[in-house]
Amino acid sequence: MKFGYTIIYVPDVAASLSFFEQAFGFARRFLHESQTYGELETGETTLSFAAHELGEANFHGGHVAASASAEPLGMEVAFVTDDVAAAHARALAAGATEMSAPVPKPWGQVVSYVRCPDGTLVELCTPVHG
Repeated sequence: MKFGYTIIYVPDVAASLSFFEQAFGFARRFLHESQTYGELETGETTLSFAAHELGEANFHGGHVAASASAEPLGMEVAFVTDDVAAAHARALAAGATEMSAPVPKPWGQVVSYVRCPDGTLVELCTPVHG
């Protein structure tokens, strides 16, 4: 078994790709001509975005749209960086909402949280050194 990718269902795939490019510096790998699916270059594992209408087609019982939820969903994506404060400021400047400013953790990491315009919860953190 191998972890292949994460797909985040969003209202506007192109807008989410643009935000993640601007806020976090990722490069766009692909945007389907239908504008309903796209991917970012994020390292070994792909971060993908799909339109809510694809989710509706895949999940006949429906799904929770993070963008429509007042509170973040109970999951996050984490991006590792050596400079959490700078990454946090860049994300806020691009339009993210601050959930938690950068804080040193007892285990040695610096961690912050932002919520993207599409509702995605993102953790920004320094590497874990063991």
